[in-house]
Amino acid sequence: MAKDIVNKVGDYYTEKIKLSGANSNGVDWNSKESHLLRFKQLCKVIDLKSNFSILDYGCGYGELINFLKNNKFQKFNYFGYDISNKMIEEANKKHKSKNIHFSFKEEFLKGKEFDFCIANGIFNVKLNFDEEKWKEYIISTLNEMNKLSLKGFSFNILTSYSDKEFMKNYLYYADPLFFFNYCKLNFSKKVSLIHDYPLYEFSIIVKK
Repeated sequence: MAKDIVNKVGDYYTEKIKLSGANSNGVDWNSKESHLLRFKQLCKVIDLKSNFSILDYGCGYGELINFLKNNKFQKFNYFGYDISNKMIEEANKKHKSKNIHFSFKEEFLKGKEFDFCIANGIFNVKLNFDEEKWKEYIISTLNEMNKLSLKGFSFNILTSYSDKEFMKNYLYYADPLFFFNYCKLNFSKKVSLIHDYPLYEFSIIVKK
């Protein structure tokens, strides 16, 4: 994992949660509604209602836990990883259970496997990094997620089909077809591209 990217992006999100607190704005979403809509798409990878393990890769303050419980997922072991120590501090304050685990350390993931892995919004904020370097970072992370997941994984990225007048230089807008193709060729034959919900992004579901 590119240390310079991790450090700068980690600092960005640390400042966000310090400024806005442990809520949707604190993880850089415009609203709770859009935050939950993203979870709805990404959780389509989960084909069990109970007795599964899940890695929330870029977990923020752990809002995915509430989403799972509110949507009748039960008896799951949740693992939340985030590169921002402050995010993990807030997550630990909000969620306390023997089946819930958080960490900001890379070692937390070593030697582990999870039924499912979900990454919500971690590929959007490229800051001032070169687009090709950011793309390499995404691909490297997807390969890591693939190794960590037994049954499947999902992720989202801002779409290159966004309206040009609303696009921002510090954000990354990806070609959905490139990432669909990459996942299809490298990870599984069972890949879905979801691009029909009302946000300027797409989600990809990889099932094994």
